[in-house]
Amino acid sequence: MDYRGRLLRARNALEQSRLDALLITHPANIRYLCGFSGSAGVLALGGAAPVLFTDGRYTEQARGEVRGARIKIAKGKSALLAAAEWLAAQCRRGRLAIESAHMTVADRAVLGKAIPRSLRLKDAPPLIERLRMIKDADEVAQIRAACRLGVKLFSQLRQAVRPGTAEAEIAGKLEFAARRAGAEHMSFPTIIASGPRSALPHGRASAARVPARGFVVCDFGVILAGYCSDMTRTLHVGRPQAGARRLYEAVHDAQQAAIEAVKPGSTVGEVDLAARKLLHKHGLGKFFTHSTGHGLGLEIHEAPRVAAGQKELLQAGMVITVEPGAYVPGKGGVRIEDTVVVTDSGCEVLTPCSKELITL
Repeated sequence: MDYRGRLLRARNALEQSRLDALLITHPANIRYLCGFSGSAGVLALGGAAPVLFTDGRYTEQARGEVRGARIKIAKGKSALLAAAEWLAAQCRRGRLAIESAHMTVADRAVLGKAIPRSLRLKDAPPLIERLRMIKDADEVAQIRAACRLGVKLFSQLRQAVRPGTAEAEIAGKLEFAARRAGAEHMSFPTIIASGPRSALPHGRASAARVPARGFVVCDFGVILAGYCSDMTRTLHVGRPQAGARRLYEAVHDAQQAAIEAVKPGSTVGEVDLAARKLLHKHGLGKFFTHSTGHGLGLEIHEAPRVAAGQKELLQAGMVITVEPGAYVPGKGGVRIEDTVVVTDSGCEVLTPCSKELITL
C-alpha cells in the first residue's frame, strides 16, 4: 500500500481546505493513511511529519504496521490528549481540524482545554473519506480477493439452506466456513431471512426455521486484510409459483439495468434510477425501500452513497455495491447484490456468481 502517497494527498487536501492541522481519530481513516489497525490511536497531521499516537498496549503492533508516520507512545495520558498537546506545540496558532463525525462531545471538550486559544478548533470536511472513494490497484486486489472468497462460500451456504433449519444455524455454518477459509471477520452480521421474513431488508439470521416454500435472502460478506466484500443472493425453497418467479425476474432485470448504468461520468443517482425505473415498470416501486447501493472498502459502508438524487460522479477505481430489492410484506422479498469496481469503460463485477433463480 502506498501510505506515503496517501499521506501526501491528505496534506494537500488539508491545505486546499485552508486548515493548518488535522487530528484523525476514525480507525478506518488511520489505517488507510498509515496502516495502523489498533483500536486506540490518533494520527496527527501538521508540523514536520505525520505522527501516530497510541498507548503501550500497541507498541509492538504499531512498529510492525505503521508506515510513513512517526510513532509516539502516550504515557500517563490518552493518545488524543498527547496528540493535541504535540500539535499545539507544532502549530501555535491557526486552525486545528477534527473529525467531528467521529468524536464525542466529551473528547471535544478535552481538546478545547488542551490547546491554546490561538489555535481554533474547526470541523473538518470528510477529507480522508473522499480520498478513500478512489481505490488504488492494491486495494482493488484486496477487495477482489475478499469477494472471491465470498463467492466460494456461497456454494457451501446453498448446501446449508434446507427446510426446517434455523436461520441462525445456517449463518453459523457460513461464518465458521469463512473463518476456516481465512476470513478475519464477517463484514457485518450475516442476513439469512426466509419465508415472510425475507420481506425484511435487514432481516438478520434468527431462530426462525426455513419454511417448506418461500424465498431465502442470503446477504453476507467477509473481511480479508482489512477489506470487505458484500454480496446477496436470493434462493427459493420448493417450487416457486408464477408470482414468485415474476418478483424474482423483476429484481434480476433491475439489478442488471443498474450494473449497465455503472460507468465513469455517470452519477450514482443515475445508477439508482436505472434500477428504480425497472421496478416501477413491474409495479414494484413502492416495495423498493432502500438505496441501490453504497461504496465499500475498509468499511462495509463508505462513500459514495448510490441513492436517488445523489450527484456524485462515478470515477474509475470506485468500488460500489448494486443491490436493488423488492419486499412484499407478509409474502416475501428478493434482493440481488454484486460488488463492482468502476473501470475506464464501465465496470467489473467482483462477485461473479450465477443470478438465475436457484430452487432448493
